[in-house]
Amino acid sequence: MLRLRLLTWDVKDTLLRLRQPVGQSYAAEARAQGLQVQPEALGRSFREVYGAQSRRFPNYGHGQGLSSRQWWLDVVKQSFKLSGVQDEAALTKLAEKLYRDYCSSNNWELLPGAAETLSRCRQLGFRMGVVSNFDGRLEAILSNCNLRHHFEFVLTSEAAGFAKPDGRIFEQALRLGGARPEQAAHIGDDYSRDYRAARAAGMHSFLLRAAGHAEGPEVPPEHVLPTLSHLLARIEKE
Repeated sequence: MLRLRLLTWDVKDTLLRLRQPVGQSYAAEARAQGLQVQPEALGRSFREVYGAQSRRFPNYGHGQGLSSRQWWLDVVKQSFKLSGVQDEAALTKLAEKLYRDYCSSNNWELLPGAAETLSRCRQLGFRMGVVSNFDGRLEAILSNCNLRHHFEFVLTSEAAGFAKPDGRIFEQALRLGGARPEQAAHIGDDYSRDYRAARAAGMHSFLLRAAGHAEGPEVPPEHVLPTLSHLLARIEKE
């Protein structure tokens, strides 16, 4: 059995996932403001704009004079512009509303086994924290989804100044959690940013890979979680 003191967790698509695709959420808000935009077109526009913004201003523009709020407002506006909405006043209103709405539990749902696994881990005495490529809204999202109380700290890439897979964000997490790398394990759904990056920092790690997900690089079966409920059995077997 692993002698672990600290468990760190990714959030998006590990503990929480969006209730519906971004294109659908954006289109619904546009309809509420009297604008008709096709969800599929918005979804394609969002993916294109998000990718371009992430390349131009990595980690929400940290160190480039951009706040994460402005980063996101720009992404939302450009996504709608690319889908045919040109009214600047309407774009500003939409962007502000959607930025706020994504703090709400209305847009997020827990993955199966998340609440139960976190509760059990706390009962067993593990210290726990979040390590997530996310902006400052994550604290509010976790609180609104009734998960914040499980964690001693929430370390976002925006606050850390580094995004996974940069090992420095894991080093900060280890300091916050008061653990050495070999005493800690990270749980996430991304092979490069979570599983491999945590191991490169000297930690243990487990990869959430639900049935039906596209197979990625080969990972030892004992490190793969078909669901979060498999975590404690994997820790005991290591």
